[in-house]
Formats: sequence, structure tokens, C-alpha cells
Amino acid sequence: MSYPDTVNLPFNRTSLLGAFQPLPPDTPDSGEPGFFLLIQGDELILSNENDIPTLPWGTLPTWVERSSTVTIGLWQGKPLRAGRIPRSMTLPAPFSAESLNAYSQRLNDQLLTLGGIARNLLSWDGESAHCPRCGGVMARHPGSWGKRCISCSMERFPPTYPCAIVLVRRGAEFLLGRKSIWPEGRYSLIAGFLDSGESLEECAAREVREETGIEITNLRYVGSQSWPFPSQLMAGFVADYAGGEVTVGDDELEDARWFTAEAPPTLPSKRSIARWIIDRYALGMEHE
Repeated sequence: MSYPDTVNLPFNRTSLLGAFQPLPPDTPDSGEPGFFLLIQGDELILSNENDIPTLPWGTLPTWVERSSTVTIGLWQGKPLRAGRIPRSMTLPAPFSAESLNAYSQRLNDQLLTLGGIARNLLSWDGESAHCPRCGGVMARHPGSWGKRCISCSMERFPPTYPCAIVLVRRGAEFLLGRKSIWPEGRYSLIAGFLDSGESLEECAAREVREETGIEITNLRYVGSQSWPFPSQLMAGFVADYAGGEVTVGDDELEDARWFTAEAPPTLPSKRSIARWIIDRYALGMEHE
């Protein structure tokens, strides 16, 4: 199998085509005009000139508190500043809020990726004000997004939580599950977070067993995707059926079943590694 191109999925930095240069948050602000990544909940604030969504550009909008923004890098050679907007704020024209996690997207891959980076870093910044060991105030670690407690000297850095996501195949069939909170009829791959002391391969096998009662074999890695909701890394696998009958075994899923390429259900968004794997390894778009 040739190495996959999942690096080009949104939320992975390759999709930025080298136009993004990350900078630590203690980088002095040049004060020159730049781009703004303004996050409101799980939405990215965009300017809509001629009905085309673009990042706000120039000086900081008057309705944004300057103290709430931080420079996170350069975009196309210009300062890229990120900040949070209160959920209750009504945006003035021509600005609008676009979801970073919508099924149907108006945003291109670069806007999704930049918004995901901003959401991830701002969430970390807001949730790491105090030390989890002693409750002391956390100060910035010079030259990075890490922080150091001024009381007990404990250091912390933005975490990434690894998850395994797996497509199970049985001849021409493939196994999908659905959660009750998803739109009617939508199914996706089996996935879950690593347990302590567990490898990605062990996690994939355990999640399939716990959620569906199915045993797998011939597990192989096919690609990964950063997933900033809030800060996950999705490691994708394809596996073969080894035994068992489908039984929804925990509270994660409301249904799981076998499908075929000729009669698939409603599938995840094309921005996700779940859809990337299904398209290539279940629907016949990739040949091993």
C-alpha cells in the first residue's frame, strides 16, 4: 500500500501550503496590519465581502478587546492574531460566524485549519491559568505555548489526546456505527481514546470489541488527522473481520451494522479522516 495523503486533510498543517509560520505567544507584536482569527464558541468569525468568506484583515475591529488577542504566527508573511469573542455578542455587518465542525462547509481547507489551530491554542490558554498540582498561577514558558507555575515550578504544555479510528472489512462489507446525537441516518467509523498503558493498535481492537462485539485481525495504519475539538490526534486504521456478531455493547453507540459500497448510509463529512478512510478503503477509491 502506498503511503496515504491524509496530511492534506484540513486541520493538518500541510493544507496550509507553507504559508503559515507559527510563532510563540510572547513574540512582540509589530503593530502592523494583519489577519485575525476570531473564535466564538466553535465558530470562526469571517468577513463576507462579495459573499466570499475571508479572514478579517487590517487593524483590530473596534468591537474586539485588544487584550483578548495574541499573535500566533504569520500568514502569508503578515501577522496572524487570534482571540476569543463572547458567545453572546451579536456581530456587526459584514462579519459572520461559520462553524469549524459543520457537515456542509463554506470554509476552504486553509480557513478550517487556521481556525482549528486558533481554537486549540486559545482553549489551552484559557484552561491553563492555574496549576493542577498546587493551584498557583501559571506563567508563560519563554518561547513556547508552555506554562510554568510560579509557586511550585510545575511545567505544562498544550496536550494532544491520541485516538484510534478503524474501518473493519468483511469481504465486500464494512462495519459502521452511529451515535444517537448524530443526524438521522448518519453512520461513521468506530473510534475512541487510548487508555493508560495502551498502544494505538490495542486501542483500535478494544474499541471495536467494546462497541460492537466484533474481533479484528490484520490491523494496519493508513493515516492521521489533527482534530481540534478540542485537541485530538486521530490515528486511522483498516482491519479485517476475525469473528463475532454485531452487538452494541456500551453507551457509545445506538446502532452498528455492516454496509456495502452499493448501499452505504449517510456518511461523515469529507473534511474528516473517517470519510477519507471510507472513501478509499470501503467505497473502492483506493486499490491495495
